[in-house]
Amino acid sequence: MRNAQEFWETMYTKQGRIAEAARKHAGESLVSVAHHIDVQWMYCAYEWTRRDGAAGVDGVTAAGYEAGLWGNLENLVELLKSGGYRAPPVRRVYIPKAGGGDEKRPIGIPTYEDKILQRSVAMALEPIFEREFHDFSYGFRPGKSAHKALERLWKEVMDMGGGYIIDMDISKYFDTIDHGLLREMLRRRVNDGVITRVIGKWLNAGIMDGGQRIYPERGTPQGGAAAKQSVPA
Repeated sequence: MRNAQEFWETMYTKQGRIAEAARKHAGESLVSVAHHIDVQWMYCAYEWTRRDGAAGVDGVTAAGYEAGLWGNLENLVELLKSGGYRAPPVRRVYIPKAGGGDEKRPIGIPTYEDKILQRSVAMALEPIFEREFHDFSYGFRPGKSAHKALERLWKEVMDMGGGYIIDMDISKYFDTIDHGLLREMLRRRVNDGVITRVIGKWLNAGIMDGGQRIYPERGTPQGGAAAKQSVPA
C-alpha cells in the first residue's frame, strides 16, 4: 500500500529546497530543478488535477487513465526525463463570454495526462517564481484567490477612507503572448533542460480547432490544468 500522505510531505520538502535554492541564487538561472520530479511527485500532481473536466484530443477520461494509474505515472516520468514526451495538441472549444452577447471565448482542453504533467511542472516552478511576485498580486497563485483579492481591496479602500477603483482587462491577452519573450523570462530563472524542453513542446504542440490542427506563432491556449480546490495538507 502506497503512503500518499508521505508523498505529500516529501513533495512539500522538495518544494522547500527549490525555494531555498531560488532564494540563495536570486537573479540567477537554476539548472537543476527537474530531478525533484519522480513518480511520487507525479502522483501529487495527479491528486491536484481536477478529474471532472472534458477529455482532450485522445478522448481519455480521468477514469480511463486511472485504470492503470501507477504504470501511467511511471511512464510519464520516464518520458519527461528522457525527452521522449510528445505534447499532444490542445482541443479548442468556445464558450460564451460573461455578460452575454454573441462573443465567445476560446478555451483549450489538454489531454488528461498532459494536465497532470503540466501540474507537475507548475509545482516545480511555483517555489521559484513566487519570489518574483508582489504581495498584492493574486492571480493564479497558491494560497490566493479572487475572494481574497476582494477582501484585500475592501480593506485597503476602507483604510484609505474611500478612493477610486479602476477595473481594467487586457484584450485577448492569452491570444497574444509572445513565445520568445515567454521563453526568455523562463530562462532568466530556470534553465533546466528537462523543464525548458517540455515547455517548448507545449508551445509548439498546436491546437485542434474544428478538426484542423493549427500552429499559432503567438499566444497560449486559455484553460489548461485546473487544480482541485483542496488537496491533502
